[in-house]
Amino acid sequence: MRFLTTTFAAICLLCSVTAQVAKAPLKKEGEGPYTQLILRGVIMINGTGAPPMGPVDIVIEKNRIVQIANVGYPGVAINKERRPELKEGGKEYDLDGQYVLPGFIDMHGHIGGAGQGANAEYVFKLWMAHGITTIRDPSCGNGLAWVLEEKKLSAENKITAPRIYAYTAFGQGSKQPIATPEKAIAWVRENATNGADGIKFFGAAPDIIDAAIRENKKLGLRSCFHHAQMDVARWNVLHSARAGLTSMEHWYGLPEALFTTQTIQQYPLTYNYSNEQHRFEEAGKLWKQAASPYSEHWNNVMNELLHLDFTLDPTFNIYEANRDLQRARRAEWHEDYTLPSLWKFYEPSRISHGSYWHSWGTEQEVEWKENYRLWMTFINEYKNRGGRVTTGSDNGFIYQTYGFGYIRELELLREAGFHPLEVIRSATLYGAQALGMEQEIGSIEAGKLADLVVIDVNPLENLQVLYGTGAIRLNAENKVIRAGGVKYTIKDGIVYDAKKLLYDVKQMVLDEKKKTGWQLKQPGVE
Repeated sequence: MRFLTTTFAAICLLCSVTAQVAKAPLKKEGEGPYTQLILRGVIMINGTGAPPMGPVDIVIEKNRIVQIANVGYPGVAINKERRPELKEGGKEYDLDGQYVLPGFIDMHGHIGGAGQGANAEYVFKLWMAHGITTIRDPSCGNGLAWVLEEKKLSAENKITAPRIYAYTAFGQGSKQPIATPEKAIAWVRENATNGADGIKFFGAAPDIIDAAIRENKKLGLRSCFHHAQMDVARWNVLHSARAGLTSMEHWYGLPEALFTTQTIQQYPLTYNYSNEQHRFEEAGKLWKQAASPYSEHWNNVMNELLHLDFTLDPTFNIYEANRDLQRARRAEWHEDYTLPSLWKFYEPSRISHGSYWHSWGTEQEVEWKENYRLWMTFINEYKNRGGRVTTGSDNGFIYQTYGFGYIRELELLREAGFHPLEVIRSATLYGAQALGMEQEIGSIEAGKLADLVVIDVNPLENLQVLYGTGAIRLNAENKVIRAGGVKYTIKDGIVYDAKKLLYDVKQMVLDEKKKTGWQLKQPGVE
């Protein structure tokens, strides 16, 4: 959601880094990697769409999965002779009946923000506590050099952080507006030389965008696009996909490609894009202006995107407050895990991005509920026809706190019609494919990197058990308990206590509350 702009010149201005968040501290917090690590007796959800299988023993050497051994049958004592042998110096975890999934991939993960007061350690630990072992930073808001340094330290496991892929905002660092295709090509080449993994676009003149996307693809880099309203009338998702864009973010640009009776959004004549109440209220009416589901034009657009092997990264969760503001604002984790500065950023404001709650009520929420119904219909059908849909959170805005919002994204894919196994595939293998990293991460297979999530209850039955706060259950003694919460997050063969990471975040929030005397209060309440 960062750097949303009105003109290309404004993009260049906004992408000049004015404030950076504090970096993650250099300290070792996980255990390992080990010469050998065996996860004993687990039920495996491998991320490919295959059903759960177990008990299996997963053998890891240093940072690679080397063996997945089927060691028996459910409800039957395991035959120890079938188990892989623990070598001298090795480590084993007895996890009988617990579930192991591939590490989650957040395809839209901003690393904090000065405006939110969220530093890297806070964000990284919330991600890792929720099983997120890889993120794509779209626009590198702390500056490319800053992100690349954190990426390097993460790869060396010198900080507690997911794997990082750095996608700079188009034009970032340019001293002058990129006004010609030639200048666009030159910037793209320089961006690649500087070490970026890809580019995030927001909009520009068609010839400039076309040149930049094509050159980026020629250099073998990936790309994503938030088709901002100020340029979408002349360049929508179809234009981007034809030029070679890898993925679209959110949903802007897709309804515009589906118009049949108009060429621009039906803006009220008093509309002002810089007024976010206008912008988001009217955005909630956009899908109704697109072609009807399963109509000829709707099908034609979908089929062309499928043919181009295009990726959709919807980020449903980040707009959910638009359809139910009270639900998002009163989420139970805010009290313990949302920093005071982040809560202040969420509150109604004409300055903080995504804090446009000046006059939001029943009428706006009803429009957005219908918007979601139509949007989800397209996304689910795209998946059904073989299209790639990934999971991105875009957290740190609109009452969605890092990590927690990602799990909510999984729930919303389920609401859209995805089977829970399809949800997990979108969160793992499909993200890896979109990053061009499916040979290394995204599924549990011998030879791949040991990025895994361990949880002691079945997440397919209730995705809410993946929240750090777990899910409410009544146990056999008629006592209300919390079930789940990720138990271990394994990245590069290093085992992190997910609940300890979450505790660290809770302590950060508590310390900040004590320092400032802050108490969480709902907006407008004295």
